[in-house]
Amino acid sequence: MVETTTANPELLREQVSSLLIQPLEAASVVLAAGPRIFDTAEPLRIPKLISSSDPAWVGEGELIPEHDVDFDEVRLMPTNRKSVKTLIRFTNELLRQSVIGLDSVLKDRLVSDVARKLDTAFLVGDGADNTVTGIVNQPGVQKAVLDAAEPDSLLDALALASAAEVTPNRWFISGADFYSVRKLKDSSGKYILESDITQGTTYRLFGVPVTVTNKLPAGKAVLANMAEVAVARDTAPTVKILDQRYAEYDEQAIRVTARFDLGLLRPEGVVVLDAASAGA
Repeated sequence: MVETTTANPELLREQVSSLLIQPLEAASVVLAAGPRIFDTAEPLRIPKLISSSDPAWVGEGELIPEHDVDFDEVRLMPTNRKSVKTLIRFTNELLRQSVIGLDSVLKDRLVSDVARKLDTAFLVGDGADNTVTGIVNQPGVQKAVLDAAEPDSLLDALALASAAEVTPNRWFISGADFYSVRKLKDSSGKYILESDITQGTTYRLFGVPVTVTNKLPAGKAVLANMAEVAVARDTAPTVKILDQRYAEYDEQAIRVTARFDLGLLRPEGVVVLDAASAGA
């Protein structure tokens, strides 16, 4: 018998990937910035070194000194981690009469809704009630002062990263602060925020790409090496067509569920800038 979505309202994994996961990686500013993504449906433990050995110069035939190293781990996707879920209802009349393909419209809506929710959690989530703890609230991150009218505050953040032997590859800045920084000029009258014509409408600040997002409040920014940011993604997100639940209304619905988590492999690889720190 031919398998159809009527007989199997739970979409196949390949369909879910093309409908939700792949577009989501492009729509989410955090996922698009290149964190390390781990696909897992179970609790994930990522080992990391917190101390290293001290290699020595050793001559021929001499004893090689032993060294102890300490390990720690980043724990992601606990069993009680909540999921991102959404449900969209639509009438059968709309399905039949749509001039533009309804499936395309719903796909864009689903991706947009989930991306907004995830980016808020990834950046500023407080971890309450078994939700995701965002980058700015992760323990161990470096702290700096943000002064959107003073370029030196941005250079100070880069200096912190350099002192920790971190090569940052992404700024996250709120829209309000971005345009304040956009006005800054160097001593020769040149804007310090450079447009990168090789990457479309993108900008670089002191050589580091800039992502503008309204998920960060004004007065808050992040400088990060995204290779130090780990995102756990449940391997089994679901997109289910509910064709009977709202039958008495002659409606259908699409339900989406997905689980994500975030942690830092090396917290000092992230610098959180805060304007409130200026008066502290």
